[in-house]
Amino acid sequence: MSNSTQRAGRRVAAEVTVSMDGYSSTGPDDDMSWCMAHILSGQSELHYEGIWRGASTAVLGRVNWEGFTSVWPGLTDDPASSARTRDLGRWLATVEKVVFTKTLEQADLDRTDWVNARIGRDLEAEVRALKQAEGRDILVLNSASIIQGLLGAGLVDDLYLTVVPTTLGGGLRLFPDNFASTWQLATATTFPGSSTVSLHYYRA
Repeated sequence: MSNSTQRAGRRVAAEVTVSMDGYSSTGPDDDMSWCMAHILSGQSELHYEGIWRGASTAVLGRVNWEGFTSVWPGLTDDPASSARTRDLGRWLATVEKVVFTKTLEQADLDRTDWVNARIGRDLEAEVRALKQAEGRDILVLNSASIIQGLLGAGLVDDLYLTVVPTTLGGGLRLFPDNFASTWQLATATTFPGSSTVSLHYYRA
């Protein structure tokens, strides 16, 4: 995740899949079917592995926490899953995780099989503290509302956008209205046999 433009402390990387018209989700009941073919592809697994292996802290919101913990344990234990899928599942289960939520309590997190997870309330203050702590980079896991808050606070150093060749016509936009910023392109990755592209930007 590093590049020539280094900032003090750990870097914050945000990873998110979006449609061509800029939506990361159709809403709270989104089953992600519009991007699932890409997510489950071997090329995507390899690309994403290059991102998550550089991080020692994961940040996510309540919706993704509940979705991930309901799906990933089964994928991790499934012998039919690829080796990379199982490795990612084990990383998710054990890596330091901060779940930003107004409704869940620590006991809700402790009831899952995923360890090393804690509740976060003050997004900006918590992430600023994480940046100064020991460890590798901090990865925000496809949580658009969390990414929006961190973008507004100027706390995202690296932005990994995977653009899927479909339009949703509505839903949750990654970038809020009236948000202006400037970025530099680090890499652009295309996937064989697919019209999906992943773009890695860093803040200028």
